[in-house]
Amino acid sequence: MGLLEDKVTIVTGAGRGIGAAAARLFAREGAALVLAARSGDEVGALAAELRGQGARAVAVAADLTTAAGADLVVETALRSYGRLDAAFDNAGNGLPPAPLGERAEEDWDAVHALNLRGTWLCLRAQLAALVAGGRGGAVVVNSGVGALVGGFGDGVQQAAKHGLTGLVRAAVADYAPHGVRVNAVAPGVVRTPGTEQFFALGEPFAELVARSTPLGRPARAEEVAQAAAWLLSDRASYVTGVTLPVDGGITATRRFD
Repeated sequence: MGLLEDKVTIVTGAGRGIGAAAARLFAREGAALVLAARSGDEVGALAAELRGQGARAVAVAADLTTAAGADLVVETALRSYGRLDAAFDNAGNGLPPAPLGERAEEDWDAVHALNLRGTWLCLRAQLAALVAGGRGGAVVVNSGVGALVGGFGDGVQQAAKHGLTGLVRAAVADYAPHGVRVNAVAPGVVRTPGTEQFFALGEPFAELVARSTPLGRPARAEEVAQAAAWLLSDRASYVTGVTLPVDGGITATRRFD
């Protein structure tokens, strides 16, 4: 039996990177999937790929910075499978590094609209469905190492990520009585299409990642997905309110030099 056998599971930001890796892993672990992203092309192709392998997967294009978009994803799960059991709220965005004092208001708005407000909107819709279903369930938020420690040139995103830590903790008291667990994963540097622009800078960036990460390398997207899968599964049945570092040891040593 798979880790997520027969669990109806939402994955947001599923078109590429960690989200796509999570979708493929969750499918192998037996989940019935709802794959969501702003653009339907990538998630549509991924859902078709997974169905071709015998998995259950539907795709939905939704703007998760809006309540209508977040609600649509949950409605798709209920319409397609009749219930919701789990969600991996992975959708997020970021900015190239710059000192906090040099950020524009538009930078703050763009990052917080998806990373914090969008995650809250998704959580709100998902938690309501999980409570109404009466079966309990689990949600995992993809946060980041910036939720746990400070760094350089990323203050706007770190503010949003710290907000996610508070959001996760706040959900515990409200929803544990309904059998719903809420946790987060906090990746360090992950090698994805979204971070290739930084690795393309050459050896200085790669050397910085290796030097600042005790395990000496960036994470693979599937390594983050594996942590999320465990937190969503019944094997983590007594774990809630946790922000789990998946960072190769960065937060243990706080090495940002």
